[in-house]
Parts: sequence; structure tokens; C-alpha cells
Amino acid sequence: MIEIGRPVNMLASVICKRLYSVSRSLQSVVKLGKNMKPSYDVAIVGGGHNGLVSAAYLAKHGLTVGVFEKRHILGGAAVTEEIVPGYKFSRASYVLSLLRPCIIKDLELHKYGLELLERTTSSFTPLLENNLDGKKPKSLLMSCDRQKTCDEIRKFSTADAKAYAEYEDTIEKYASAVQPLLDTQISNRYDGVVDLARGTLPIAKALRHIGSDAPQFYEFMMSPISKVLNRWFNSDPLKATLATDGVIGAMLSPESMGSAYVLLHHMIGQANGTMGSWAFVRGGMGKVSDAIAKCGANFGVEAFVSQDVKKICVNSDCVEGILLEDGRHIKADFVLSNATPYVTFQNLVDKNIVDESEFYKNICSVDYTSPVTKINVAVDTLPNFTAFPNSSRGEVGEQHKGTIHLNCENMDILHNAYVDALNGLPSSTPMIEMCIPSSVDNSLAPSGHHVISLFTQYTPIQLKGNKEWTQEDKEKYAETVFNSVEQYAPGFKDSIVGVDILTPHDLETIFSLTGGNIFHGAMSLDQLAFARPSSVLPSHETPINGLYLCGSGTHPGGGVMGSSGRLAALLVMETLKKKKVGKI
Repeated sequence: MIEIGRPVNMLASVICKRLYSVSRSLQSVVKLGKNMKPSYDVAIVGGGHNGLVSAAYLAKHGLTVGVFEKRHILGGAAVTEEIVPGYKFSRASYVLSLLRPCIIKDLELHKYGLELLERTTSSFTPLLENNLDGKKPKSLLMSCDRQKTCDEIRKFSTADAKAYAEYEDTIEKYASAVQPLLDTQISNRYDGVVDLARGTLPIAKALRHIGSDAPQFYEFMMSPISKVLNRWFNSDPLKATLATDGVIGAMLSPESMGSAYVLLHHMIGQANGTMGSWAFVRGGMGKVSDAIAKCGANFGVEAFVSQDVKKICVNSDCVEGILLEDGRHIKADFVLSNATPYVTFQNLVDKNIVDESEFYKNICSVDYTSPVTKINVAVDTLPNFTAFPNSSRGEVGEQHKGTIHLNCENMDILHNAYVDALNGLPSSTPMIEMCIPSSVDNSLAPSGHHVISLFTQYTPIQLKGNKEWTQEDKEKYAETVFNSVEQYAPGFKDSIVGVDILTPHDLETIFSLTGGNIFHGAMSLDQLAFARPSSVLPSHETPINGLYLCGSGTHPGGGVMGSSGRLAALLVMETLKKKKVGKI
């Protein structure tokens, strides 16, 4: 089905019969279930990065904390795994920007091994146009240096080059206004005017920062990203490249309302203090989880892998602890669930406890639709793009260091790919975001070889006619993706050593991401702030006393941010203060 240079290795890795976990660095801080205490102050369901953040904050303040992870490795979607022997993949999440600076500082994550590798190139968009009569096709290389980026844009449009600086300043202003909301509880529990003012104060401060641009900001938040970009620019490749941040990870077209906010969400982070920039993590994304886990362990967190939680135990309306799949009961005064809200209340809590509540009805209506199939590829040499050829075989260039956008000649291609998925079909011309972390981190692959992340859209969780994905379907879609890459970088398919294909169904099954949604729920305007995950209670609270949600399905949302975990932990500590418990 897929023509590559090494079919035997390909077959072994596609089927994923062998998984080589790069979790040795975590073995000092995780346990397989031995010496597990019968009770903890806090039990945390799921060892994803948010759960680990909650654990570290709570343990730092004197509470005994147990973390229970069903997989063999901590980190949730932020993991490094050796799927193909010798090649270390950031298997799900793959770049970092959103991790909150206050968390990095509070938990001293650099001390525990977190190292960010900033990218000098932001993005690279090679084109197929003009690849006629021996002429080299154009490309757009967007740098972290604004002047260099403007020079590149000028190849397509002088007017766009002039407009770009103002566009970037506008987006940065909006991002700066929204950014403080990421570190702040937003309450929807009002009892009179005073509570209303207190609950909406963070949003009021954001609007004050926007100032006289508030009407334009409101329009931006409500708009499809196509409308925003068409106002600013003329060049199709520039608009398509920028539009990808408005749809990445979301079942949205550039023409969908609210896609402009998704773009803003991807611009509110920073890497090493540089606003809006993204970085690779040395050693892969698992090193983020590794650093948080090591910090937690230093304060006494006990984290257990291969420990599936079967049930969250509740007596009347109070949490009592958890029941593990192996039958062990763990008592806890507080339980924090890092699972999606859907998994928490559909699978872990007895339905008869909350099934008549408005909260439960809200949770059941959350949109978890995902368009993503992640493909991890091991190769024996770097891609050689026709639009920007390598200086020599295997030599890393600027075109390899950023996010590489394929099938991004114009926004119509992205919209048509979206329409395919709406009709139950994997996109025939998928949007592809390629990253090559080994271009800046030589610890991830054998010398001269590389690991490649292909974040592709759009693919439905079920195919037309409610058909489940088969191995043949997965390989056929991977072939479509590889054929697309081959058009831009001839020889790519011959360089493949091994592949790992993760459809939305795989992302749901392996990482417990409901619907395969990487954000624990769509980042649409009706599922943010006061309404994430429910408009009935403040974001991290539940109708069950002592049970809190700490995953990305709560405010402020998805990405490797850690803020949901931090805010949930702060809420627990606030509750204990009110109860005048001596440990806090």
C-alpha cells in the first residue's frame, strides 16, 4: 500500500507491535504500585502534565499526594517514546510555548532539566506553483526576525510586507490582553453585584488593556480567521500559512466563526520570554512531564504508572477516594481528575449521583470533535524541498527548523480538506504541519537520521457510514500524506525507516482523549471561560464535594500549558484555608 524504502521496518512500526518507552529518566520518580499507601490527602486521576502540576503544587504546600496513571509512562500527551528503536518521538504534543512562566518559576523546572530550544525559523511554506520549465517554485520562510520575515513576504506582495508589522503588533496586543486570564480563576458563581464584579474582573482588566480597540477586538474574537486575514493581506500563501494557527487541532475551517480565537490561543504563549514564539524541548516533550514529576517527587509526590483508576468513590455528595482496576481502594479527602470531563462523569463517577443535574447535562453536551491524525516518522536523511534545496545531503538548513506547512498554497485547500472530513472522508489533500525536532536536537535519532512529526488534518473519528478505521484505512491515509510530502520533497518516501500512525480513535484509545480531541474539548467560544466545561459551576468545581477537574477541559483550555492543573490546586488550597486545616 505504502511504497517506501524499508517495508519490513515500516510494517513493524505501523502495527506498533513493539513500543520502546523513553521513560528511564522518570523511573526514579514513578512506582509500579509497590509501597502504595492506603490513603492520601489528595488522589490524582491521570498523570498528564496538568495532573503532575496539581500534584507538585499541593505537595509543595504540605499535602500527601498520590498520582495514578494507567499508561506505563507519565505525561499524558506530553511524552517522549521510542516507537522505532533508536528514534525518540514526541509522540503526541510536539512543540512548547503555552507552558505558563509562573509554573516554570514556581516549580523551578529548569532546575529539574527543562531546556527549551528556540527556533530561529518560525515557519516554512514551500509551494508547488511555478514548478515548470525547470523553474524553482517559490517558498515563504518566516523568521523570528521580523525584518527577515517582511523581506520574504515582499517576494509575494509589497503591500503585505508593509502590513505585516502592524498585523503582528495588533495580534500581540490582543494576546497580551488575554494572557493574564490564563493564570486567573474565572468564576460564574454570583450572589449579587459584588460577586458579579469580582468574577468578571479579570475580563474587565483585559478589555481595559485593549482600550479603544475593544470593538475591533470583539469582532476579531467572533470572526472566522479568513475574514481577518483577507482584510490584512493579499498573498494566498501568507494567508494560508497564518490561517493554520486558526484551525490547528480544531474541527474548524478558516471560514468557521471563532477560528480567529484559536489563532490567538496559539499566540499567547512564549518561549524563554519571547512572546508568541514556540520551541522544541531538548529530549522531546516527555522532558516537560519529567521535570514536573521530579519537582513533585522532591516534595513527596508518589506517582504510580500502570495503575488504571476504575472508579471515583463517592458517599452521598462527598468524595471518598478512588478504586483501582486491581481492586485496591485508596482513600482521599480530595480527588482531582486529569481525565476529560466526559471520561470523569461517564466512566468514573456513578451516573446516578449526578445524572439529573444541569451540570451533568452540560458535560454530556461538550463538543469533543477532532480532525487530527498525528503521524510520527523515522527517516534516514532530511527532506530535500524543491523550493529550498538542501546545501548538501543531510545538512540542516533554516527551512528544517521551524514548522513546515504543506498543502498551504491557499485557504481554499484548507477549507476543502475540512469539507472532506465533514463528509466522513479523510482529506484527499490534507493540511500538514511538519516539524523536525532533531534538526535542533541531535539526541533524538542516530547520527544523520531524523524524527519527523506530521500533524495532519482533517480526519474524522469515524469514517463515512459510521465505519471504524481499519489498519488498511490508516495506511491508505498515511500514503496520501506521504505522497503530498513527496511532491514538495522528492525522495521523502525512500528515506522512511518507520512510522507510527495515530488517528483520532487512536488518540482517544491510547491517551484517553475523548474524541481524539487534543484540547480535552473544542476551543470554541461557547466552550471557553465561564462555560468550560460547564456554565453551571466555576470551571474546576463539580457537584461532588472534594472532587475537582484539573485537566485541559477546564479553564483556560488546551495545550501544554499547565494552568488548569495549577488553578485546580490553588482552589483546593483555598478550600482548605476556609476549613482552617493546619497544613495550609
